Amino acid sequence: MTFPRFASNDGVIEAATAALGARLVETRECVGEIALHVERASLVETMRILRDELAYQQLMEIAGVDYPDRAERFEVVYCLLSVTRNHRIRVHVATDEVAPVPSVTGLWPVAGWLEREVFDMYGVLFEGNADLRRILTDYGFRGHPQRKDFPLTGYVELRYSEKHKRVVYEPVKLAQDFRSFDFMSPWEGADYILPGDEKVSPVEPGAPTPAPAKTAPEPVVATSPPPTPKTTDSPAQTGEGKADPLGDGAKK
Repeated sequence: MTFPRFASNDGVIEAATAALGARLVETRECVGEIALHVERASLVETMRILRDELAYQQLMEIAGVDYPDRAERFEVVYCLLSVTRNHRIRVHVATDEVAPVPSVTGLWPVAGWLEREVFDMYGVLFEGNADLRRILTDYGFRGHPQRKDFPLTGYVELRYSEKHKRVVYEPVKLAQDFRSFDFMSPWEGADYILPGDEKVSPVEPGAPTPAPAKTAPEPVVATSPPPTPKTTDSPAQTGEGKADPLGDGAKK
């Protein structure tokens, strides 16, 4: 006998709507998955109902999504699993850079690690997390690398300093000209201005024209000085025209 990998979605939205009531902002089903969008302030109570009344016992993951064109640009996505019903569901909460999301560490202690990851990557704050600090990047890291306005090169780079005998942080230096992406956004299809994007200046689209190469001077052909005469080149030095008094071929 074969069993389906996951249980059917039949009746799940209806049950969630009846249990959560006004806490629900939106429900939708897409590609076989059910997503519940809820109010940020009622997140903890929503998750408690899903765990205790609808049997979604396990918190499998917390992820972040960045939508820069929205007023509340971030979505925090909670992935829940019902072991007894063999079913999965997602819970979505919207927030911005300053409004904290209530922590669910009181329901699932493992959320402490997952919330730290979302904070590190996106900068989302979690109210009630007793240890909200970076978990993937270094403590001296600047910015949040999963934000869509984060530059591809980052803000700082680190190296080991022989002078200070430790790792030091320095501003990123773009030493190579071809690393200037001012002619096109690194985020394909983006219709908003990214920080540092050169497209804000009124220039024609297209790659910047490279600077003309410096013309090398004409090569100078070296000429050798006139040869110095050898010391035996004159007749007086060679003995030419002198008689051979002994007749033995030897010159005197």
